[in-house]
Amino acid sequence: MTGLSAPSPIPHRKVLRSWLLQCAGRETSYALTLLITDLTLFSLAIAGVVRLDGIGAKLLSSLAGGFLIGRLFILGHDACHQSFTPHRRLNRWLGRLAFLPSLTPFSLWDVGHNVVHHGYTNLKGVDFVWAPATPAEFGRMTALRQQLERCYRSGWGCGLYYLIEIWWKRMFFPAPEHLAARRPVFLYDNLLISAGAVVWLGGLAWAAHATRQSLLLLEGLGFVLPFLFWNTMIGFVVYVHHTHTAVRWHDDKRVWAADVPFVSTTVHLTFPRPLGALLHHIMEHTAHHVDMGIPLYHLAAAQQILEARLPGRIVVQPFSWHWYFATARRCKLYDFRRDCWTDFAGQPQLQA
Repeated sequence: MTGLSAPSPIPHRKVLRSWLLQCAGRETSYALTLLITDLTLFSLAIAGVVRLDGIGAKLLSSLAGGFLIGRLFILGHDACHQSFTPHRRLNRWLGRLAFLPSLTPFSLWDVGHNVVHHGYTNLKGVDFVWAPATPAEFGRMTALRQQLERCYRSGWGCGLYYLIEIWWKRMFFPAPEHLAARRPVFLYDNLLISAGAVVWLGGLAWAAHATRQSLLLLEGLGFVLPFLFWNTMIGFVVYVHHTHTAVRWHDDKRVWAADVPFVSTTVHLTFPRPLGALLHHIMEHTAHHVDMGIPLYHLAAAQQILEARLPGRIVVQPFSWHWYFATARRCKLYDFRRDCWTDFAGQPQLQA
């Protein structure tokens, strides 16, 4: 792993983006090919739940469906950033289509992700995605909330975290305490994903009746399990993007801004080449935060440029389950006074 050790200042963001101009081109035909391919594969996976014989084959098809929801979401994520195709209106509709299987309301994701998360990455009190509690805040939590926090940060609870803290509280008809602003488009997008869920569940119910299979089995493997798998996948992805002993959080906006947050708060988690491509290069995350306009199909090249031009300044972490669970053990709370991660007892954790 390489950390943030070089003493020279990082150039202005405009300079970094100028390095990446060669990676900014967007291609409508290629984007449409990606979307049609993933939609087709997702449809085949759900059809496999219905048509395949044997619980093992149905289960594998169900899990494949969950993974493909994740791939589709990554395409929708690009469309929401207006980096998928060169056409803004087309991006908005393609994004809504790609978000349907994950039941993600496009406009609410736009506000929570593009405006809040990208605008204030790892700034405590603003960015809410995997925001760590302080030791004092943890001490004031109820026993139930403490147990939930322990579960979230155990390494096993990332799906539960996303399902409850992001999707349920902030995406699916969010309550006023989680979204003060009210816009008609928020309601329309939630009604759209609700209609999508009704059609999906209704189609499985019809298939169960037509093929004389268990309704609970088909609804569980054709809808519930893929949705839970997707939540675990996205919970894991957003956790590893910004949680690392070398990654800092801030509670002072001026200090945060001086720390070049679009570089210092992100992790490039590396996988063997086929897996990185299967994830649509979403793990080349530093390049994405430097310039959200770079399409996913050029992120790998953009990340290589940044790492070549900024040696030692970007957190690059080869993935292993040992590293992941070691990070989950170390990164429980954040002590802003000592500027370090701590365990639940408040003990500082050294950089791995």
